[in-house]
Amino acid sequence: MGKRIVIALGGNAILNDDPSPQGQIEALRYTSKQLIELIKQGHQLIISHGNGPQVGNLLLQQTLAKSDKNPALPLDACVAMTQGSIGYWLQNTMNEAMVEAGLHHQVASIVTQVVVDENDQAFSNPTKPIGPFFTQEEAEKAAAETGEIYVEDAGRGYRKVVPSPKPLTIVEYPIIKTLIENGYVTISAGGGGIPVIEVAHGYKGVEAVIDKDFASAKLANLVEADYLFMLTGVDHVYVNYNQPNQEKLEAVTVDQLKKWIDENQFSPGSMLPKVEAAISFVESRPQGKAIITSLDNINALFAGGSATVVLAG
Repeated sequence: MGKRIVIALGGNAILNDDPSPQGQIEALRYTSKQLIELIKQGHQLIISHGNGPQVGNLLLQQTLAKSDKNPALPLDACVAMTQGSIGYWLQNTMNEAMVEAGLHHQVASIVTQVVVDENDQAFSNPTKPIGPFFTQEEAEKAAAETGEIYVEDAGRGYRKVVPSPKPLTIVEYPIIKTLIENGYVTISAGGGGIPVIEVAHGYKGVEAVIDKDFASAKLANLVEADYLFMLTGVDHVYVNYNQPNQEKLEAVTVDQLKKWIDENQFSPGSMLPKVEAAISFVESRPQGKAIITSLDNINALFAGGSATVVLAG
């Protein structure tokens, strides 16, 4: 019997060595062909995706081009724009892959708002890296000129950081769930969703970027998914990474992961959010499983392969 699966695409599923729109479309074309194999097996797919490089680049473009007659758009609008553009590309490449595979499922991209708490401490402690990587010298110069905060990101260089509040709920989840139940493949919560707070007349955007893995975990809970797949560049999570006693994690429990988090085993800039999102999902939905692996490994997993699988207990 097919499973309901939320798949959170990492940056490598969207962006390769060619950052142009066509380069990103080609990356998504390959990604779509991989995902189609899951649809062939009868699974229901709810696709989410990151947008860190794209929203950072767009924000930079907005800043450089701003003038009195052409003011820069705020960060929440940039999230919405990149959510739309990536969703548009992915929707088209998924449709292409459907045709090639002889499938007839329809794909729908949903502009998705994610509610956060305006008093979340993240607003006074920006931690979410976005945009391109800089050298330390470049980052220090940009910080001095703009007052923005730049931090070293997992040994790859320095990136701008912005507030990253935790998601409370997803405004459009009933629509997403209805589409899934009627046979649609959905693309939603792109870039972690557009961050909004509740106000008297509805919702209001705020300057932040929500981590896409936390948003995907919230979405997976709300749509009652069987699996949450968080795709990254490796097939497994490791402890003692890059050390002689490196250990590959396969089936692990929440308690084991919490112990390793306390030991600082996972990098805050890369694997830690995925591990914490996995814990969040299986704690809220104990019958579900959270899986952290690579795009190329997802189909092998259902054929008896191995990945990091997080269980409630």
